[in-house]
Amino acid sequence: MKILLLSAYDATSHIYWRKGLVAQFPEHDWQVLSLPPRYFSWRIRGNSLSWAFGEQAVLSQPYDLIIATSMTDLSALKGMAPQLATIPTLVYFHENQFAYPESGREYGSVEPKILNIYTALAADRVLFNTEYNRSTFLNGSRKLLKKLPDQVPTGLIDQLAARCEVVHVPLPDSLFADSLPASEPAIVWSSEQPFNNRPLRLIWAARWEFDKGPDRLLAILRVLELRGIDFRLCVLGERFRHSPKDFDQIEMEFTHRLDQFGYAESREEYLNWLHAGDVILSTATHEFQGLSVLEAVAMGCIPVLPGREVYPELFAASYIYDDCGKDIGREAEIAADCILWHKARLSEGKAEVPDVHSLSWSQLRPDYAQAMEDTLKAAKER
Repeated sequence: MKILLLSAYDATSHIYWRKGLVAQFPEHDWQVLSLPPRYFSWRIRGNSLSWAFGEQAVLSQPYDLIIATSMTDLSALKGMAPQLATIPTLVYFHENQFAYPESGREYGSVEPKILNIYTALAADRVLFNTEYNRSTFLNGSRKLLKKLPDQVPTGLIDQLAARCEVVHVPLPDSLFADSLPASEPAIVWSSEQPFNNRPLRLIWAARWEFDKGPDRLLAILRVLELRGIDFRLCVLGERFRHSPKDFDQIEMEFTHRLDQFGYAESREEYLNWLHAGDVILSTATHEFQGLSVLEAVAMGCIPVLPGREVYPELFAASYIYDDCGKDIGREAEIAADCILWHKARLSEGKAEVPDVHSLSWSQLRPDYAQAMEDTLKAAKER
């Protein structure tokens, strides 16, 4: 089968997914088009223009299937490149524009949300990485359509719901291997050192942006410090030019706790930090699947996660602390209680790391194969 794969805003998690998808189905002939994840407003509206007139040779080839991310302006692309209009199309939603927290810099346009709806309507099948993602998209779409002044066809959301299903972004099977490649440089944590002979190893791994809750991380660290907890801290993730000031405060205030602060120099080093950690902490106020947390759990970390967004869908209550909304101080106290409960379990040798092997490629590959088949079938029934 010849497949056109379109990643219109090729962020890190999108690259992770599309490379895994292509690698898992080598029997297909893949043609990949991607655009860099910058200039968000232009990219989501302009990708159809960029591709329709800049990639005519690629788009004019015969394809059996199109797989596109939800950032693709699919309805406009099919209009400007009409040879694509009848090709069976599967759209994958890593996120949706209805569930993003606001940073305060938005200009209030509903266009990104409308584009999400149009792209879903232009597809034969739609996949979401989690139920949280699917439900917030459908509920948000329903609310938005009710606000529009007139001439809104009835039954659109029911049509969308009928073509939607949940298939997670899979984890590489290599994460579940017994051994890891050595990292260079070597990390300062040894995975062989018994827990009772050392401090608690706490990991936070996410993009260094406001929606990952750095202010909440700072509050939790202060509570642990006030309670006299002996811990070491590894803060991983990609830092940007205008990262929140909370990270500077964390670096200054917790220098005596920090063993790693910033992006790991290699994938091997990153995985070795996860493998040697005890607890993976999330403070996110925006998360559609939480790949960094899932990777850490696959590597043996105990998750301590907020009771919001996607996490209650993926993990049992013992790994979840209460979402206290704007009461960050109260939330920090509860999160610290959760960390200490798991610390005690580690000391007793009774700690249980959740099993996430069901999210591996070896387990989810059949679901993707079935989704492709369902897309071809749905297109024939149009």
